[in-house]
Amino acid sequence: MFKQLTIGIMSVFLSAFAIAGCSNDKASSNDKVTLEMYSNKQESIQTYKKLIQEFEKQNPTIKINVETGPETVITTGLTKNDLPDIMSIGGSPLYGELGRAGVLHDFSEDNMLKKVDTSYVNMIGDLVGSDKKGVYGIPYAANAIPVIYNKTKFEELGLKVPKTWDEFIATLEKVKASGETPIYFTLKDSWTALQWYTLEANLSGGEFANKKNKDKTTFVKSHDQVADKMLTLLKYGHKDNFGVGYGDGNNAFANGESVFYLQGNWAIPAIEKANPTIKLGVFPLPVTNKPDQSILISSVDVLLAMNESTEHKDEAMKFINFMVDHEVSQKYIDEQKALPTIKGVSQQNPIFEGIKGNLESGNIVGNPEYKYPVGMAPANIIQEFLMEKDKKVFLKKMDKEWEKISNR
Repeated sequence: MFKQLTIGIMSVFLSAFAIAGCSNDKASSNDKVTLEMYSNKQESIQTYKKLIQEFEKQNPTIKINVETGPETVITTGLTKNDLPDIMSIGGSPLYGELGRAGVLHDFSEDNMLKKVDTSYVNMIGDLVGSDKKGVYGIPYAANAIPVIYNKTKFEELGLKVPKTWDEFIATLEKVKASGETPIYFTLKDSWTALQWYTLEANLSGGEFANKKNKDKTTFVKSHDQVADKMLTLLKYGHKDNFGVGYGDGNNAFANGESVFYLQGNWAIPAIEKANPTIKLGVFPLPVTNKPDQSILISSVDVLLAMNESTEHKDEAMKFINFMVDHEVSQKYIDEQKALPTIKGVSQQNPIFEGIKGNLESGNIVGNPEYKYPVGMAPANIIQEFLMEKDKKVFLKKMDKEWEKISNR
């Protein structure tokens, strides 16, 4: 989901948006309005193109060009006052930055917002902060970071879904003893060390960032167990944990090279594309020894935002309204194996049965990473720790980097 593109590709996108900004000033000879749309998710671009084609048939005077690229496309556009008309971005610090900058349309008074689960509206509100009132995007799809497992291998080994940390470790040991690889890591891409945040959320109650910002805790004081358990999980990887990236990891897991995969639900379409016959299941990582108490990370994976300065506000709003239509939203959720944020839309795929209880009970928390200071780059520090395995140095560095960024 967070795959990085090269600087060369990024420059192409920036040039494309710059050209598009000029072309939007004038309607074409047949009075068509062209909207530029950015998406930060390469995985969903084909889904968007199909839905856009459907929208354009219904609205022949509107054309939408959609491009994808790293989030730096948007941050650079922000500094140059050159943002696309519509943005499909994650509920991440970038959204908070754009909301505080006042460059996005405020949907607070729009009826469209009534269609959205309020828990996800509140989640993106936390990213903007209490000093800035408003809702600057429509949460469109959510994600989750569970444990993905190969059901066929699971059944062959006679395994049961673990409910506690000790049960999970015992399960990993059993897999290892069978000659199979328990977990397929893709730590060549530092961002894939996602279970760090699951461990943190479960062991800190999801309140670490708030306490850290109030000088009531530190990584050194509170993350000892988190670091230990992260290193424990690493023991059950393959021979080249740091030599394989996300894309190759998806293919390897699809080809049966491990029983478990510690990745978000966004990886499921890619896994199934590589192996259409694979049988998958998911469950929350059991971090403690309290059965059925595991907190699941579920965040806003996609929100739809509109450039407040677009010259084609009516047309952009028409497209966003189209996207939040129940039928259209269901198509996106089904194809992307995403979790719904639009009321009445459901994810019925049996793959997600194992996390249904968390979603229905509300035993979820937004990704703690999104509350880390923007610019801290914790993934790189975590990756370095997993390579070096020096917990003391690592936790001190996390505190130092947090404070350095926060004090700028």
